[in-house]
Amino acid sequence: MAGTDHVRRMIKEGPAIVLVEPQLGENIGMVARAMANFGLAELRLVNPRDGWPSEKARAAASKADHVIDGVAVFDTLPEAIADMNYVIATTARERDGFKPVRGPVEAGRILRDRFASGQKTAILFGRERFGLYNEEVGLADEIVTFPVNPAFASLNIAQAVLLMSYEWMKSGLESETATPFSGPQMKPAPKAALQGLFDHLEQALSARGYFRPPAKKPKMVDNLRAVLTRPAFAEAEIKVLRGIVASLDYFSPKEPRGAAYPDRKAKADAKAHSAQEPDGE
Repeated sequence: MAGTDHVRRMIKEGPAIVLVEPQLGENIGMVARAMANFGLAELRLVNPRDGWPSEKARAAASKADHVIDGVAVFDTLPEAIADMNYVIATTARERDGFKPVRGPVEAGRILRDRFASGQKTAILFGRERFGLYNEEVGLADEIVTFPVNPAFASLNIAQAVLLMSYEWMKSGLESETATPFSGPQMKPAPKAALQGLFDHLEQALSARGYFRPPAKKPKMVDNLRAVLTRPAFAEAEIKVLRGIVASLDYFSPKEPRGAAYPDRKAKADAKAHSAQEPDGE
């Protein structure tokens, strides 16, 4: 699977995910996959409609077998959360009652803090069709709801679990903007390399009559320099551009690269070599 690395340590910690009366094995499997993506591993099912175990769930989990193998099944919700210290219920609908309502970012941080203090925590998710009953929400300590389109607020169960699993993982990063890998560190090229690109491009364009009429050449050169200085090219990028310009400048269909060594290329190389030699040699 793309993005899967069996050499690295598998993260398996955090709050339990509790699904109340899930209907389809495929949905359970997609929930397991979402959990595994973000380091969660404890999945509890309350009275799953089609029973358990489920081969459809395992297939939909896409190799998140450690989650599927660890599933615990309960007859009732009170039994499923009996050993928990803190429980948060997800809902898209406004509920009556006096429970605090959190957004997913804040809920993720609260879960992280309680996990760090050694508490057992859980997140409740309701049925695919209509979520949790009020009395089931009443068993939770707090409510979490998502900032979704108010006219189209229904999430499928795997989406809802994915959102909360992501917030859980993000809450444990040193920086919430951190990424698992980064691009190469490339410092801007020295001005001499950039000037070499300008000179090369200007010579190549002059040889092909680009600067017309001649009176407009200074302004056209200024425009080219403005375009090429904006990105702050790294030296490696300038080498790529010089290679492109060289192919367009020195070679042609009649004299393709590898077939000959054009006179203009030989003169340019000789000039570059002489410019690199120390004075007095």
